[in-house]
Amino acid sequence: MEKPIVVRFDHIALHVKDVSASIQFYQNILGLQLLPRPNFDFEGAWFLVGDREIHLIGNRIEKPLSGSRSNHFALQVHDLSDWEIWLQHQKYPYRPPKARPDGVRQIFLEDPDGYTIELAEKSSSIFLSTPKS
Repeated sequence: MEKPIVVRFDHIALHVKDVSASIQFYQNILGLQLLPRPNFDFEGAWFLVGDREIHLIGNRIEKPLSGSRSNHFALQVHDLSDWEIWLQHQKYPYRPPKARPDGVRQIFLEDPDGYTIELAEKSSSIFLSTPKS
């Protein structure tokens, strides 16, 4: 039997305390598109990120373990300076830009639940391409 293959990364699910507060953050601060969601028997929300998704699941009690050198996720952006201006305008806290050893500039911020999010600006020469099937 041949080993089956993974086709692509589809979504990340985050367990959140307050779905409404999280919707405000992901929609108004990050500017993500709210998607229709099946009528599950639990509270949540789905967002589009490029051609992938973030799924929020409500009723979290425990604080998540998250940090820049721990559990986090990264969103690729075109211009980190624009994001820094935007976050300042929104009075939303973040860690100032810093370059990784490979030259990629990044900003870290937290969502309302404390999940760490990296905004990463990559030059066109180091963009990862989608694997061909």
